[in-house]
Amino acid sequence: MNYHFYDFIGNLGVVLILGSYLLVQMRRLSATGVPYTVSNGLGAAFVLYSLYYDFNLSAVIIEIVWLLISLFGLFRIYRERKAG
Repeated sequence: MNYHFYDFIGNLGVVLILGSYLLVQMRRLSATGVPYTVSNGLGAAFVLYSLYYDFNLSAVIIEIVWLLISLFGLFRIYRERKAG
């Protein structure tokens, strides 16, 4: 098995997603805050990067949706802060 740079980036994305979820479950991170949202968005983008080189349609679909949800969350946070 060859381990490429894109594999490393994809694995880093997995660590970001799972690590932020673990921190939410440990109540050390808010699920509605910027750090969690950014971590999930970056994680999804990193996994998508790795999927460009080793394609899997199901994984691409879930990561695109995960990234869109994260972007929506960031937009919501920005809008709420601007209004308040």
